Amino acid sequence: MDTQAPGNQPGKIVVVGSLNADLTIYTQRLPSPGETLHGEGFTVNPGGKSANQAVAAGRLGAKVSLVGAVGRDANGTMLLESCAAANVDVSGVRRADGVETGVAVVTVDAQGENTIVYSAGANGTLTPGDIAASASAFEGAAVLCLCLEVGLDTVEAAAKAGADAGAKVLLNLSPYASIPASLARLSNVLLVNAHEASQFLDGERIPEPDAEAPAWEPVLERLVARGLPSAVVTLGAQGSVVLDSTAEAGNRIVRIAPTRVDAVDTTGAGDAFTGGLAARLAAGDALADAAAFASVGAALAATKKGTQAAYPDAAAVNARLNA
Repeated sequence: MDTQAPGNQPGKIVVVGSLNADLTIYTQRLPSPGETLHGEGFTVNPGGKSANQAVAAGRLGAKVSLVGAVGRDANGTMLLESCAAANVDVSGVRRADGVETGVAVVTVDAQGENTIVYSAGANGTLTPGDIAASASAFEGAAVLCLCLEVGLDTVEAAAKAGADAGAKVLLNLSPYASIPASLARLSNVLLVNAHEASQFLDGERIPEPDAEAPAWEPVLERLVARGLPSAVVTLGAQGSVVLDSTAEAGNRIVRIAPTRVDAVDTTGAGDAFTGGLAARLAAGDALADAAAFASVGAALAATKKGTQAAYPDAAAVNARLNA
């Protein structure tokens, strides 16, 4: 699956949402409440779910536009430069006055697992007015990526702009929050982990990671009843499950096997998945094929420290797929 394959040029992707500076400290293990530990290194890296998703898709060769807000500070400059280096159009990123760029404080242990605390900063100034001001970015868009690190009113305004433009709307339900039914109806694909899926479906029991396809049918039915035709449920080291009511019979539920790697830092791996999924959907892949590609990209991202700098290009993903 070559993102730049002749005759299958990718359509435009629009990403709306957050840009953060990731303040990351590495430790042997994550601290317990009230505990102080020695750290083993500190970095400040470009991050934020939306910026990460845009960079991940851009590094895979997709045409990407990012809409968001940063402060007039060094972290904002760092983020704009990182995105531009991945060929992401940042003309829709506003530099906000009187507020700092958003930050995330990240702790990563020796197994690559992490904890994250996020402060919105300039992301909190993004409004539906910014969506209206960036209307030209949505023209001809094939895919729109959204998350919940900015206000729900802004997310819904973007979803409507994307739907009106004919884009496939991908909604990453993270950090988790209840969403209005109107936003669910505007979304084509819901991206969630198992815990988020259960929350969205009012406590619905999510099958065990090794469950066969029939066990996932009730989950798909509940999603459709909530207005979501498709979803990808990520299962961590167990891979993911694609639930697609629009697929042909026999392909409505597809298990995506995990890609085994030695994880160094899983921060932003989910965003790498979303960016890869968007890139392949924009290129015309079916949802299950796009998820298989994205799964490999996310795994490779976890083999290096940091987020955006760790994201692979299409050649690296294809090499692993064809190995």
